[in-house]
Amino acid sequence: MTPSHEHMLAERAKLTFGHLINSALPPPLVALLLAWVLADSQSWQQLGIWCLATILSGLLVLYQARQGLTSGITPARAPLVLRRFIAVNVLSGCCWGVLPLLAFDPASAVDSILVMTVITGVAAGAMATLMPLFPAYLAFVLFEMGVPIVYLILLDDDNYLILGMVGILYLVSLLGMARNGARTVGNTIALRFENLDLVQQLSREKQYAQQANEAKTRFLAAASHDLRQPVHAQGLFMEALSREGLSPRQQKLLGKSRQAWQASAEMLDALLDISRIEAGVVVPECTAFHLQPLFQKLESELAPQAERKGLVMRVRETSVAVVSDPVLLERILRNLLTNAIRYTRQGGVLLGCRRRGSRVWIEVWDTGIGLTADQQRQVFREFHQVNNPARERRKGLGLGLAIARGLSRALAHPLTLASRPGRGSVFRLQLPLSEAALIEQPYTEGVDVPQAPLGICVLVIDNDPAIGEAMCQLLLKWACIPWLATSSSEAQRLVQTNRPDVVVSDYRLGDGETGSEVIALLRKQLGTDLPALLVTGDTSPTRLREAQASGIPLLHKPLAAPQLYRMLARLRPAGCPLDYPSALPEPE
Repeated sequence: MTPSHEHMLAERAKLTFGHLINSALPPPLVALLLAWVLADSQSWQQLGIWCLATILSGLLVLYQARQGLTSGITPARAPLVLRRFIAVNVLSGCCWGVLPLLAFDPASAVDSILVMTVITGVAAGAMATLMPLFPAYLAFVLFEMGVPIVYLILLDDDNYLILGMVGILYLVSLLGMARNGARTVGNTIALRFENLDLVQQLSREKQYAQQANEAKTRFLAAASHDLRQPVHAQGLFMEALSREGLSPRQQKLLGKSRQAWQASAEMLDALLDISRIEAGVVVPECTAFHLQPLFQKLESELAPQAERKGLVMRVRETSVAVVSDPVLLERILRNLLTNAIRYTRQGGVLLGCRRRGSRVWIEVWDTGIGLTADQQRQVFREFHQVNNPARERRKGLGLGLAIARGLSRALAHPLTLASRPGRGSVFRLQLPLSEAALIEQPYTEGVDVPQAPLGICVLVIDNDPAIGEAMCQLLLKWACIPWLATSSSEAQRLVQTNRPDVVVSDYRLGDGETGSEVIALLRKQLGTDLPALLVTGDTSPTRLREAQASGIPLLHKPLAAPQLYRMLARLRPAGCPLDYPSALPEPE
């Protein structure tokens, strides 16, 4: 946008007034010194009056500048401010211009040269300060130099006539330089306005991008929540079904169903991981442990996947121990290895580590398609996939590397990539080395444990009847007594006659209620710190932070049965009997 004349004038005035205030001292000193040098017994009164008038006119100019800066120069006031400023500069120029009439002595060459030197010097100095406001400088210098030039010409002396003509040329040159300088200042101000417009436009575009990103996050959170609900119920029903007497053919069909369910759950878990990273709720629990059990677990799970593609997956044994969060580290390495297998057509994948001083480098090598420099910059972005314009489902969502980078930052483990097109890639993760002596323990994270009867009373709170019933059916298989409530009021009514051992509540209930609020009400009603568990399908960063702030253990839908079992076993109060009747009541 091109700034208006008034906007330009206001900026010129601000710049000029700032210069004047910073250079206010020299002119009065010059006037005092000049009056003292030129004064004699006959002219001292006239020069004294001239000096006083010159200083007062200079103070008036300074006052006008300070008042303008203090009160603010708006574009609407700029023309009035300029007219007033021109008026006080005409007065100041006249005061300086009458100096030759009072102190010019044709008989004294020294005094004449001194007076003309001061007049030309003041004109040049004024150009430096008044140049942005060219009309004000023009008004000042025409009177400040015009009066002496006319006086010299009227002296009827050829030498002074020549001096007057030189003064005219000097005045013209000063005006030319001031005009060019004013244009340069104008261009600079206009460029500053353009830059401000660009900054504002960039700010608006950034705001639009942030709004679009927030809308994307809200959409993904809403879609993920709505998708997780039926997938979660499906998983619970399949787990309950697996404990019925199924024929081999039925078991095979159930296994296929579980594979399809697992694929859906993994995609939803990827969306959840991204949301948790964005929400900043990933809190590492670092400890010292050996890498070899983790390497063996990854090899046993992913090597068959590589073999089905005709690839060789190798894992080098190691005795190294590191300090990290084993769960998050497994997630990172699993994503890196899965990505390597997915984009390798022939050859193989290698997982190994090496010591580098006090650090350990875990490396994942592959002989895949490789990446160009531009692809390497893009590959860690969310939903970015290499050579998959059709978005084939078998290649995932394009979140694996973004999750790996986010988790590596949460752990403060630098993750780097080196790759050559057609040759393959290597991902390096740097971890601190553990020097402590560790007792070798098998890596058990994620391993299913035998599910013995739990024998506890569980209050299930969920406003989705299908999910609530699926949860209750599964709890029955674990020798639990489940009660189902769909709201806060129903849950409070149930605990009046049935005291649960554990509460399992959905986080987002109907009518704006949350599971954490309902659990707090139940604890207050029972007067005890009732063991509780939150289950949520939300992936919104705000919701995740709210749920984590409650301090209640949180699990995410779709929930795997072993995961739920382990959490209930952990929350199960000590001393709960295991001899519940074999014929358990159906859930309400």
